[in-house]
Amino acid sequence: MSSLAAPPHDSVLDPAVSQSAADPIAGVARRHPGLLRRNGWRSLLILGLLGVLVPLLLVSIAIGTKQIPLGTVVDAIFAYDPEVGDHDIIRSLRVPRTIVGALVGTALGVAGTLMQGLTRNPIADPGILGVNAGASLAVVIGIYVFGIGSLSGYIWFAFIGAAVTSFAVYTLGSLGREGATPVKLALAGAAITAMFASITSGILLSDLATLDQFRFWVVGSLQNRMPDMVVQVAPFLAVGLVGAMGTGRVLNALALGDDVAASLGQRVGLTRIGVGVLIVLLVGGAVSIAGPIAFVGLAVPHIARAIVGPDYRWILPCAALVAPILLLGADIIGRVIDRPDEIQVGIVTAVLGAPFFIALVRYRKLAEL
Repeated sequence: MSSLAAPPHDSVLDPAVSQSAADPIAGVARRHPGLLRRNGWRSLLILGLLGVLVPLLLVSIAIGTKQIPLGTVVDAIFAYDPEVGDHDIIRSLRVPRTIVGALVGTALGVAGTLMQGLTRNPIADPGILGVNAGASLAVVIGIYVFGIGSLSGYIWFAFIGAAVTSFAVYTLGSLGREGATPVKLALAGAAITAMFASITSGILLSDLATLDQFRFWVVGSLQNRMPDMVVQVAPFLAVGLVGAMGTGRVLNALALGDDVAASLGQRVGLTRIGVGVLIVLLVGGAVSIAGPIAFVGLAVPHIARAIVGPDYRWILPCAALVAPILLLGADIIGRVIDRPDEIQVGIVTAVLGAPFFIALVRYRKLAEL
């Protein structure tokens, strides 16, 4: 009878297998040691970026037209006294400006990453959907037709314009047998952008009063952004960012091509609609509160890829940290180099971003994602 007894299972005799069954992480580490090492380095890099962003937030709060001692800045944040004038400047002006800069930067960086992943186009940015053009036209209509004259009033016009334009671009790009392909979406966005830009220019050239108001929004700025504006936009940005962080696997599949993504079980058309909605929420919210800011959504995804590699599960959180660092840094530069005045952040990002991206394209030879 003993000779017929089944031999013990290999897992009982093999301590390594037994350990893998008891501890899945140990099993993964044994089978794929390089994977965990890479993920460990990526985690450290993400933490390093967070370590850069936090002090940069404090620097952004500390620097302004009026020089305020650092101790007073810290007291205004942690021991606010409404009777102290400098505390009121910090709390009512600089803190909201810094929060807006961080939110807008994060939204634009993540939206640019989604856009490049969705279209598999390395030079795509949120403007390819016509979002900036649609938001600008809506703001011009708000000023010219409805007499809107405040930044808080521009928000909803810009947001609605961005959403309607993105829907129109997707509808136009979906015509035909193949549906909404990346090339058709890009062409539809370029066509809508050109048309809306022409209409916007026509209105502005015919009415100088509208031009005077519009130019302060269209340059892209974080100046005089109040807490109530943050409250209006924050829910849209929060939904967009939370949703975007869950699209890493989807974008990884799309990077292999539509046919491969479909064979892996992805519903490509539905995926494009979902990611497009997230882009509208992020870019619409960012543009509505700060105006169209160039370069951030274009270059941040490439910086993130250079840091953590091609996996969108890591690119997205990396871009969410790189983008506010970039935007707040540009805003600080604009406040420092022209005191007591300042250069708007949209101008600084364009000046710094253009040569950087030319060098990026030149030396990395970007063709497609």
